[in-house]
Amino acid sequence: MKNQLEALVAQMHESGILYSEAVREFKKRFIMNVLDRNHGNQSKAARELGMHRNTLSRTITELNLDLSELRNGGRRPVRSVRPDEALLEKKIAR
Repeated sequence: MKNQLEALVAQMHESGILYSEAVREFKKRFIMNVLDRNHGNQSKAARELGMHRNTLSRTITELNLDLSELRNGGRRPVRSVRPDEALLEKKIAR
């Protein structure tokens, strides 16, 4: 892995990428990878990254990361009516 990183750094330097751009891109990829592994859950991802959830949230905003694709399908559907209320409505309708 160290050799791969060395080759990537050399390639980035030769192509004229500035240090700040390289660090920004690394942060984006690293954070998105951890978030993906945690299905967009920022609390779990922050714990894995060794940072506070608020710091992760702020970093996500600063890097303009789009988490919508990580979260799709992972959430429970919103219940407009609670199950016990639905049963009560059925009894009233009879």
